[in-house]
Amino acid sequence: MEWTDHAIVLGARHFGEGKLVAEVFSREHGRYGGVVHAGRKNQPILQAGNVVHCGWKARLSEQLGFFHPLELAEPHATKLLDDATALAGLSSAVALIRGAAAERQAYRQLYDALMVLIEAMPDSEIWPALYTRFELGLLAALGYGLDLTRCAVTGENQGLAWVSPRTGRAATYDAGAPHADVLLKLPAFLVDTQAELQPGDVADAFALAGHFLERRVFDHKGEGMPEARRRLIERLGFAGRL
Repeated sequence: MEWTDHAIVLGARHFGEGKLVAEVFSREHGRYGGVVHAGRKNQPILQAGNVVHCGWKARLSEQLGFFHPLELAEPHATKLLDDATALAGLSSAVALIRGAAAERQAYRQLYDALMVLIEAMPDSEIWPALYTRFELGLLAALGYGLDLTRCAVTGENQGLAWVSPRTGRAATYDAGAPHADVLLKLPAFLVDTQAELQPGDVADAFALAGHFLERRVFDHKGEGMPEARRRLIERLGFAGRL
């Protein structure tokens, strides 16, 4: 059993003497772990967010296997070393993939979305809002996508401003206003790519995605939301970028 692909590094941990278990997320094969040597050559490569060209091999498909070759294709993590907030964003995105995506299952659209996010992270004005879109994309990839196309009450597709925390369906401002105290806010930029980002929109988008990630994904797994996500929101708040 073997494959070769480009992949995004998710992290690595020690595995016996002189070895690591690396975890990657590839477009065609999904989340995979494999053994690599813990040498000076591999440690810089295995920074979360880097893109690698790797081959995975095992005698049997159910075995842990090992990575060879493992070559750095794009050092995204290195490019963000001077931006602690962007590194926090990268850590949070990786933690969500590790915690939510099933092993050895391809999520091609999610891989593409993560690549777009990582490549945008040097631009501090763009990536926080893009990050929240990534979280909604993660929900969709896992089968828990929200219906933000039309109002659940009137059927209209304009003026959407709320989301039901129970059904994940959108509502227009007028239809949802009487129930505003129990509905989640829907920032315009999530349904209209031309909408101008308003103060508080990113915070509302985090609240929206976080509600469904917690209840539909992590609660079902018996786990809490990744701590890396909380740290990211805290950093963005301190920086005035929510």
